[in-house]
Amino acid sequence: MMTKRYVLVFLMVGVLMSLQAGARQVHPLVDSANQQYQNGHYHQAIELYSQVLAAGKEAPGIYYNLANAYYKSNQLAPAILNYERARLRDPGNEDIRHNLKLARQQITDRIEKIPEFFLTRWFRQFINLFSSDQWAYISMATFLAFLLLFSLYLYAGRLALKKGAFWSSILTLAIAVSSFAFSLQQKQDIVRSQEAIVFDAKVTVRSSPDESGTELFVIHEGTKVYIEDRVSEWYEIELTDGSQGWLKRQSVEPI
Repeated sequence: MMTKRYVLVFLMVGVLMSLQAGARQVHPLVDSANQQYQNGHYHQAIELYSQVLAAGKEAPGIYYNLANAYYKSNQLAPAILNYERARLRDPGNEDIRHNLKLARQQITDRIEKIPEFFLTRWFRQFINLFSSDQWAYISMATFLAFLLLFSLYLYAGRLALKKGAFWSSILTLAIAVSSFAFSLQQKQDIVRSQEAIVFDAKVTVRSSPDESGTELFVIHEGTKVYIEDRVSEWYEIELTDGSQGWLKRQSVEPI
């Protein structure tokens, strides 16, 4: 019995230490970047935010602020790119979604989106309620609750209390596992993203990965495309309306 108790205590301490280690640290350049932005020095703010990201301090807030600085500098494509990167990391953030919508309204192309199956849409909307980090914190917190409830089940004397603790522990464990899966899904969306933003003012999409390919259609700066394949210096892309073709890799920037 004592061994079980020590194991439970060890696990709970481990979870708490993980929570503490996961706390975000503010990069020393962020304050300077924010000050430059507030002073209207958007190009200097862009440089400083970019240095923060180059140092590996990625966070949705940094991408969001960088996107705002680009937007204020009338650089639409990099603004949309960084709003998209912020959205991937914090999909439930209304400010990010609002500013991204405003930026999209200023691009040339108006492409209809193929309707998504309603169950898939609902599931995606539910996962997007929280970011990958937030789902991870929920998973750790509910796993800690599971350990506490399961220890109560093991050592409670009253039968009714043992039953309540047991079923509550099963519920919290299910939430912990589901939250971990959602966190992993969000992380994979970031790592395996096949989306890209057009950076050239005008791009001709062709039927094959070479200059002799038939011209299919033209897209413009700021349009989002989905990368389907890669051949040498060419990407095969698809638009939200299902249109497909090939364009030069240097014409777009992956999200």
